[in-house]
Amino acid sequence: MNSHENRVAAPLLSFRLNLVLFAVLSVLPLGGCARWDNPVLSVKETSAPQLLGANQINAATRQRILRAVGEDAQERALRDDLKQHPGNVDAAIRLTKELVAQKRPHEALQVLDNVLVVTPDNLRALNAKAVILDIEGRHDAAQELYRQALETNPENQMLHHNLNLSLAFEGKSEQSTLPQSR
Repeated sequence: MNSHENRVAAPLLSFRLNLVLFAVLSVLPLGGCARWDNPVLSVKETSAPQLLGANQINAATRQRILRAVGEDAQERALRDDLKQHPGNVDAAIRLTKELVAQKRPHEALQVLDNVLVVTPDNLRALNAKAVILDIEGRHDAAQELYRQALETNPENQMLHHNLNLSLAFEGKSEQSTLPQSR
């Protein structure tokens, strides 16, 4: 071989060695997927619902998987709506329901606190926050919010009902009653 052929062959040989090394290193990790009793890799796909419903996956992991695969698209849309319209009580309550269903009440309270900064006397937001506080077992704080809302609208049956439930949860015998109409 002359020097010109050496200059062309050396990089070509180096390239081929790198390619072979890359191929070997790519296949080695996949070898861990095969079992000794069944050395062939499975090409059968498992559907997402089957994976998400697997018994060996705990609830917290299942929730992370659901969020990772896009089940939280509605949550993102509601959060985006709240960023654009911070006083949107409808979006805040829908997001709050979703967060509570996912056992994330602290995040739900943050959402409602942000809405209450913009609309501090909104009865629906006050009621929703009080309900979450009751769910968390913080009945005194919840009852304070129910009473605050009742000062604005003393005839609201939902607020009276929720206040009475909160009092019953806490074991108090006092009852909230609607004002008598004349």
